[in-house]
Amino acid sequence: MKAELGRKSRRAMNEINVVPYIDVMLVLLIIFMVTAPMITPSVIDLPSMANTNPPKQMRPIEVTVRQVGSLVVKDMKTNKSTEVSLENLAAEVKKLQADEPDRPVVISAEKSIQYQAVVDAMDALQNAQVQKVGLLVKPKSK
Repeated sequence: MKAELGRKSRRAMNEINVVPYIDVMLVLLIIFMVTAPMITPSVIDLPSMANTNPPKQMRPIEVTVRQVGSLVVKDMKTNKSTEVSLENLAAEVKKLQADEPDRPVVISAEKSIQYQAVVDAMDALQNAQVQKVGLLVKPKSK
């Protein structure tokens, strides 16, 4: 019996000791407070607006896919329209882009056209390495 009176019972500690975490956070706070004033902001050299030329507004070339399967290429600069086949589309667009190779091309279609006809026109232009090809959409009226 005497042996049992001298023993302490050990229990599991249910609380988390947060004192070491507080010590670490205070040390980190001191480090950040000391190093923050030492950081110098970097200087960014922005170009002035006086040195830049305004971007040149290029009139696009509009390719319209029609219901009958034909394509109409319209030069928006001269408002001249030419009806072409799918095989001659890339050649006609390249001819119009001869003086301005970066001139954009927009493709529009009639409402009842199947989308595959538009994709075929885009493929023909992509195979001819025509750059800046986009789709022309009609916004919904309110």
